[in-house]
Amino acid sequence: MRNQAVSLIQSDRSETWQEILSDLITDPQELLQILRLDAQSSPYSLDALTQFPLKAPRPFVERIEKGNWQDPLLRQIWPCESEETHTEGFVADPLHEEEFNPVPGLLHKYQGRVLLTAAPHCAIHCRYCFRRHFDYQANSPSRVQWEKAFAYIANDSSIEEVILSGGDPLAISDKQFHWLLQQLANIKHLTTVRIHTRLPIVIPQRITPELVRCLSETRLRLVMVVHCNHRQELDSTVYRAFSALSDVGVTLLNQAVVLKDVNDNSEALIDLNKALFQHNVLPYYLHMPDQVAGTEHFYVTDQHATELIKTLHASLPGYLVPRLVRENPGERGKTRIA
Repeated sequence: MRNQAVSLIQSDRSETWQEILSDLITDPQELLQILRLDAQSSPYSLDALTQFPLKAPRPFVERIEKGNWQDPLLRQIWPCESEETHTEGFVADPLHEEEFNPVPGLLHKYQGRVLLTAAPHCAIHCRYCFRRHFDYQANSPSRVQWEKAFAYIANDSSIEEVILSGGDPLAISDKQFHWLLQQLANIKHLTTVRIHTRLPIVIPQRITPELVRCLSETRLRLVMVVHCNHRQELDSTVYRAFSALSDVGVTLLNQAVVLKDVNDNSEALIDLNKALFQHNVLPYYLHMPDQVAGTEHFYVTDQHATELIKTLHASLPGYLVPRLVRENPGERGKTRIA
């Protein structure tokens, strides 16, 4: 059963995940042509592209409805002119992450856990990304610098969990990922590795037999937090990736961001959470969008988001209602909104 699920993931497309990753759509004109859209209806911003280039995997783009500027997936990746708006309070580093960066590639903000920047790049550029201005060049450790990060963790026995983030930690090779997991497993006081990734959603072919084998062999408890904002992002290939992961004991959670005109309605969130649960993924967080420069057009108010959660509570069992949270700089954990 397990091997069958993994092999099915590989057979959906002829390309490997590496080939898909190397053939991303980066030209807005190509995206317009594929989706049969006219740029005059929603001009793209050259300034936005210079600061944060377009990156979209073809499997993800295939799920976008052609000819529909209102498509919730398209809105997440289109570099529109609204990104040029400058509003007070929207800044490059709203979470002050530079203050919690003791060694390259490592953030230590919360008690008992640290975050490692396992990869300096993503498979997709979500236009609302809170790290769109992050200095990844200074946080892409070499093997020597990785040793410093491992030493930092090994010297603090209060650290029980390592969060692999980025970028996207699954954007590195199976070999590199296996090495990284082995180094963490050698630190005796670590119990858990949490992997924050969008790749099982946008390029589900990334869940290779080699990766699944690596995940099945470690002594560490593994939690994978995928990032899906809308039911339309899910298809049969994504579901088979979830199956392959859950078959080897990986705990699957989802975090979403509530985004204006993407999923800021109860119907979209109810559909998403029901679909995820049918495939062994539990809703975890519903994030308020961070106030990042260039993302004002995605912002929703606390009042609106709170009303959404109230509707979800009235419509779903409690285990399908994510926690509505915001990350505030300097806080030792997420701040719950409702």
